[in-house]
Amino acid sequence: MQVAVNTRFLLPGNHLEGIGRFSYETLRHLVAQHPEVTFHFLFDRPFDVRYLFGPNVVPHVLFPPARHPLLFVAWFEGAVAQWLARRRPAAFLSLDGFTTLNTRVPRVTVIHDLAFEHYPLDVGLLQRKYYHFFSPRFARASEQLVAVSEATKADIVQTYGIAPAKIRVAYNAPATQFQPQPEAAQRETRRRFSHGQPYFLFVGALQPRKNLGHLLQAFDIFKENGGSGVAPAQLLIVGRKAWKAGPILDAYQRMRHQTSVHFTGRVADPELASLYAAALATVYVPYFEGFGIPIVEAQASGCPVLTAGVSSMPEVAGEGGALVVDPHQVEDIAGGLTRLWQEPELRQQLITQGHQNLSRFSWARSAEVLWEAVDAALNEE
Repeated sequence: MQVAVNTRFLLPGNHLEGIGRFSYETLRHLVAQHPEVTFHFLFDRPFDVRYLFGPNVVPHVLFPPARHPLLFVAWFEGAVAQWLARRRPAAFLSLDGFTTLNTRVPRVTVIHDLAFEHYPLDVGLLQRKYYHFFSPRFARASEQLVAVSEATKADIVQTYGIAPAKIRVAYNAPATQFQPQPEAAQRETRRRFSHGQPYFLFVGALQPRKNLGHLLQAFDIFKENGGSGVAPAQLLIVGRKAWKAGPILDAYQRMRHQTSVHFTGRVADPELASLYAAALATVYVPYFEGFGIPIVEAQASGCPVLTAGVSSMPEVAGEGGALVVDPHQVEDIAGGLTRLWQEPELRQQLITQGHQNLSRFSWARSAEVLWEAVDAALNEE
């Protein structure tokens, strides 16, 4: 059997974020689980050979690179559709929410979130127009959909009117590198990144939905309300500057405690694992999220989590696995920071409950769900 896969988020170098990480982890398991299948990986630029996960993977580079709405159309409706017409694989699996309308090949599409439907001004005008026109059509044209959480599945059903039976759920999961670390290693991480002081950690791209403006305001309030007792506390922001980051940087400029905030930019995976393990707590309070992988990465690292009580995040954190706050209320976020700082028993409880929550997540199982969707797409009448 021949299966084509959209792998344009498998970027060369150390550039894997949410969709890229999902693609990497599920595909390496899927390739190993189905040696009888030839997987044709469709890249939109030169690829890294480490993504050829087995002898049953055949890479193809289709141009142009699809990193702009007009090029999305050229790549999916042009290059990909033409490749599918020539090669006629059994199915086309797309892991990034996009597919092509211009094919008769059965399609399976993974949808990570519909944030652009609810917060359209968080993305640029051309992207917004592309998403609003194509995304509902992609969902309806696909024989099977895969959502990354039950919350995302419910959103697809309500927003696009898709039958629930057409949608399966495949969670994200933490990579094996995310584990607790010895105290000596934690001290070294704090020495390198936070002047040896305890720190709260945020991990994610700097973009509006991550709600960093409110987090920075909350951290200022936390510092002010706590007096000298919280003076050592630091806040580390780990991630690249993405889109519409201006308001985040403006909020930073207005802070009274700027010197306690450190923007590290993107870090390599081993450093990220160390940062989670050494943090006082991970603070992840977006106002909308399809899954929220920093939650489970932190839990796997033995790090307490403070997260938002909206969309998928309570589902992902699990019962008692995180301290939940209202992401729209700065004072509530600040109160969560204060509790985590002052209550070691709470931190230990969250670590314990977070570790127990991890049994729900497995990349191998998520790969199986993808294949179940492919199989169902092939057997639809």
